[in-house]
This record gives sequence, C-alpha cells and structure tokens, in this order.
Amino acid sequence: MKDARSLTPHAIVEELDRYIVGQRAAKRAVAIALRNRWRRQQVEGHLRDEIVPKNIIMIGPTGVGKTEIARRLAKLVQAPFVKVEASKFTEVGYVGRDVDSMVRDLVEIAVKLVKDEEIIAVKARAREAAEERVLDLLLPRPASATREPGKAIELPASMSDDSPTREKLRAMLRKGSLDDRTVEVEVTEQHSPAVQIFSQAGLEEMGLNLKELFGSRGQKTTKRKVRIPDAIELLSTEEAGKLVDMDKVVKEAVIRAEQSGIIFLDEIDKICGSGSSGGGHGPDVSREGVQRDLLPIVEGSTVTTKYGPVKTDHVLFIAAGAFHVTKPSDLIPELQGRFPIRVELESLGSGDFVRILTEPENSLTRQYAALLETEGVTLEWREDAITEIARMAALANERMQNIGARRLHTILERLLDELSFEAPGLGGQKIEITAQYVRERLVKVLEDEDLSKYIL
Repeated sequence: MKDARSLTPHAIVEELDRYIVGQRAAKRAVAIALRNRWRRQQVEGHLRDEIVPKNIIMIGPTGVGKTEIARRLAKLVQAPFVKVEASKFTEVGYVGRDVDSMVRDLVEIAVKLVKDEEIIAVKARAREAAEERVLDLLLPRPASATREPGKAIELPASMSDDSPTREKLRAMLRKGSLDDRTVEVEVTEQHSPAVQIFSQAGLEEMGLNLKELFGSRGQKTTKRKVRIPDAIELLSTEEAGKLVDMDKVVKEAVIRAEQSGIIFLDEIDKICGSGSSGGGHGPDVSREGVQRDLLPIVEGSTVTTKYGPVKTDHVLFIAAGAFHVTKPSDLIPELQGRFPIRVELESLGSGDFVRILTEPENSLTRQYAALLETEGVTLEWREDAITEIARMAALANERMQNIGARRLHTILERLLDELSFEAPGLGGQKIEITAQYVRERLVKVLEDEDLSKYIL
C-alpha cells in the first residue's frame, strides 16, 4: 500500500497504466474521486461530514477494462472492495438477494483485510510462541511443572527456558537441523455445522452468523503428526489468531468500510427500463423496484450487520454497464442524480490489443510464457505474431459479438492448445511463436464462421 499523500491523480493514473491500456478518461475520473477522499480527510470541522463522494458511472462495451480499473484502484490503496451484479438484486417479493447484502459483504471483506494486516504485524511474536510449543514437544516438561492458576511454573534448572539443552535445541530448530523430525501437535479446526440453508434472504436480514450461533460446537481439537517446519507453520497461524484483538479489528474494519469502501455495481444497464414500454407493467416494474431499493444505499443510509450498524454515506459507488439497448437516462432520475460523473470507455481495436499483449506487467503473453517455463519450455513471442493475434482478435469481434479484450483469452488458448498439451514432453526446447505459426492454427477456424462462433 502506498502512502495516501503520495497518491496524486497523476500517480494513480500512472499506476493504473501499468495494468490497463488506454481508457484515459475513466482513469482520470477514478483518480480524482480517490484523491478527493484523501482531501476530505484533511478537512477539519463539521464540513468534512458534509462532503460526499462523487459516484461514477462507466459506460462501455464488455471487456474494455471497467471492472479492472475499479479492482486495481481498490488494491492500490488497500480499500475494501466488493463487486456485485445489479441484476442479482430484486425487489421484495421476487427471488434474489436484498440490496443490503452488498454492504454486509463489504464489511466482511474489510474485516478480513484488517485481520490479515494484524496477523502480519504479530507474525514474529506468533512464530516465537510456536517455536516454544515445538520445543515443549521435543523437550517435554515434567508432569510436576504444569501451571496452576495464578502460579508460575517451577522448573528444574535443566528444563528451564534458558537451559543449555533447550537453547541448543532452539538453535538446531532455527538452523533447520530438525526439519526431518516428526512431532504430534494439537490444532484447533473449524467445522461448519451440518445444517442446510435453502434461502439466505432471512439470514441476511437478521445479520446472523451460523458460527456464532453454534459457538464452540464448530471447533474441534485434533492431533496431527507433521514434520517440524509444518508444525511451526500450523502453530504460528493458531498463535497469531490468539494474539489478534478481534474487537480492535472489527472497529477498524467498520471505519475502513465506511470511509474507504468501494462498491462496484456491474451490469447496471440490466435494471434499466426500456424507456418506451410505458404503462407501468411487465418486467420494467421489477427493474424499477431494484433501482428504488438501491437508491437509499447509494444516497447514504445505515445498514445493520453482525458487526454493528454501518453507514454508506461515504462509500464510493462505481457503476458500469454496456448500455447497448438502454441508456443512462433510462435510470430513474433519483438514481441518475447519485452518479454525477459519467465516463465513456472506448471500444478496443487491433492497435489496443497489441499494447494489451505487450505493455502490462501481467500481459497474457508473459503469463503463458511463465506457465510453460515451469515445464522447461521457453516461449518466445515474435512481434509479427503479436500483430497477427491482435488482427484476428479484432476481426473476430467484428464478425461476432464484441467481447473486447476477453477475445484475446479465447484466441491464445486456442493458439497454444496443442503446445500446452504436449509441453511435458518438450522440456528444454525453445518455441518461437511467429505470424506463420498463428495463421496455421487459427486462420481455418476464423474463416469458418459457424465453427468460430463456438471456438473463438
């Protein structure tokens, strides 16, 4: 996580450029929204609470980077992030999730985020405690040395914590000389109760947690024989859990969800009315009902969760949709007003595909090369091959449905299908991917439109 002060809009856009090609307008919009959050925190007095986030709606076809921009943004600042599909929500009386569940999911993610940070902070102490437990297994204390409540353990000099024998074992343990030894450790495992839940709507409304409801019945202590390195890892995890103050974690998580949370509402165009149906009946009734249920959450309300009440006034909402059939103005006026920033993302062409395949740090060409390298196969991409793949992806998008950069996944998977299958027997070889190699494997599929609809 970078320092918030150093994350200027320019720095945020530069960071997003490392993973996402193009879409400058969308990157600028989210960068300004994120910086405004930091600016609000610097405002003193009652005015801070009056400054609300400027929610964003992204308009563009599938596969152009809408979700990736929001996900990378959240990862950049370690903010709780949840992606939900608007079409999964339904108004009361229809099957589906209630809109409050997205806030509960956000808080759950925030709790996990903060807990993971706390575990990292106590990692050294937890490992020391785990080492002590392993040393107790290797050098058992006498039965008379069991601790009584309120009394310190009295040990013979030969068995004390700083005895030469124990210190010698500790040194061997840290050096790795005892890694082949096996010990029997007691670990606490979580077991979910054997209860079937056929509908989660009621539980979501009550904010119940089954694990809390059944208490210690879900915990079971078991003995396992493992090697010493594995024992230390198991016990370190257990000790870290004991050292983490969950009350502090929950308090911090709720604050972080309220002040830094990002909710990404995908497919918001699917809950738009057609605008021409009129009459107030048919499926548009349900769609408008979902919008009206979403409205108070986006406007700012208090949602009851198992961690306590959570306010959504300062949660940043980023909505996205293709809007092929509908348009943003088909949303109810109240909801439109809660998304003041609108950015249109551009469709991707062959030039963009070339950049996507070569520029990002996590580009698909690098991913496939890394995968095959595990088999001892060196994959080398020629420039003309990249250009040919990009041209074919653009052509496939024109002939069939435009699925943007996702077309590259299907193209590359088809292109490297045979190589991926035979890779274990090709260890030590260097395979060069050329334009000719690409054409030989894809041109027939691309020319046969009936076949390409299923394969590409």
